Amino acid sequence: MKNDTRHRARQRLDERLLPLKPIERYKQPPKGWLRAIRDALGMTGVQFARRLGVSPQSVDALEKSEATGSIKLDTLRRAAEALDCTLVYALVPNTSLEGVVTDRARAIALHDLGRVAHTMKLEAQGTGDADMERRIESYIRDTLKDRDLWARS
Repeated sequence: MKNDTRHRARQRLDERLLPLKPIERYKQPPKGWLRAIRDALGMTGVQFARRLGVSPQSVDALEKSEATGSIKLDTLRRAAEALDCTLVYALVPNTSLEGVVTDRARAIALHDLGRVAHTMKLEAQGTGDADMERRIESYIRDTLKDRDLWARS
């Protein structure tokens, strides 16, 4: 199953994203990052609007849309620049990318081999847990390809 290029790419991404964990550290303030930073800078909504080149009402709508998660990334980037900030955007996997692939491969192997094991058990040819573990590893290594992992629901 291992495509070395993809495997190395997952490892590199996992290493790059690791410092972003735990993600709770980056939880958005209740009124959003824009409002929190603007307030911390002591900048009024009118001053922020002037820096952005929009009306004060637009700043209010902008801050509310960021707080609710409906803001466009490009708009958020421009607003961040007006606050002398840099927008950082990342997708942080809940576990690791390598773990997601390994878990998915194992689930598919268990599903596919489970049918065979069930049939063998009915025919009194059941295998032990250790043998099943070897068969799973062998199935993942010899049968599954990266592209197969996401072809099923």
